Amino acid sequence: MQRIAVMGAGAVGSFFGGMLARGGAEVTLIARGPHQEALARDGLFIDSIHFQERVRVRASTEAAAVRGAELVLLCVKTLDTESAARSIAPHLVPGAVVLSLQNGVDNVEKIRAATGMQALPAVVYVAASLPEPGRVRHAGRGDLVLGDSPREPAAAIAATFERAGVPCRLTDNIQGELWQKLVLNCASNAVTALSRAGYAAAARNPFTRQTMIQAVEETMNVARAAGVRMPVDTQELTAKLLKLFESYGEAVSSTAQDLARGKRTEIDALNGYVARRGAQLGVPAPVNQTLHALVKLVEDTLK
Repeated sequence: MQRIAVMGAGAVGSFFGGMLARGGAEVTLIARGPHQEALARDGLFIDSIHFQERVRVRASTEAAAVRGAELVLLCVKTLDTESAARSIAPHLVPGAVVLSLQNGVDNVEKIRAATGMQALPAVVYVAASLPEPGRVRHAGRGDLVLGDSPREPAAAIAATFERAGVPCRLTDNIQGELWQKLVLNCASNAVTALSRAGYAAAARNPFTRQTMIQAVEETMNVARAAGVRMPVDTQELTAKLLKLFESYGEAVSSTAQDLARGKRTEIDALNGYVARRGAQLGVPAPVNQTLHALVKLVEDTLK
């Protein structure tokens, strides 16, 4: 796949789109404001832990810029999933594949309900931010997990990313992988946002560390009650995530970045989703409910 569009070129979209462009693909980043202007003028500067390089990309503010793309990465916030899907749907060429690179576990269902499109889900692991327009900072990881069904497009997408230096693993349990990423988000996003601390500091502090552990346990309990086949057990995942958070150093979550910019967050699709789903299933999730409530309160103070 050589013609690629990124709908919602924030930190995640800019990083993965930039990596694909660096690998030789023809990439169009659809962004807003000063970021789009900088991309159109100077290209994208990738400030990675592995390299620093400016790559050439096309830039647009219009959803119609997806026209002609073989692969469309949908990277908008979960708040905008349905509206973004509706905006690109009329412009997709036959055979184009839409890949959701978003937080949360139900974006593909939202896309299908809004447009009838059969988007594919992906699990994203990357610590990235936009320190200034036209520049993406990569602080950790940078890999993807895709469902292996339908096999042909999934394999083609994986090969496209792998050629660009982005590790991409196929799985027969994408729902379990999505929930595993949700566990990560529920344990760390609100904590780093509310404390204004990096991942490593939050994981090392004994009080926030315990809060993170409790959020993991609750989310795992809700997942199992929902019939999700989790890839690992609670104890193993807790240890894995705490180690991962320490490796992220001073990086902060997307929720923290949103609050710092005075924007609404995805917390309704993270801790809020777990609290709601837990209530439906009769599984208590008081830590997730509290973290959700506190982030919503901070959002209200930004209005």
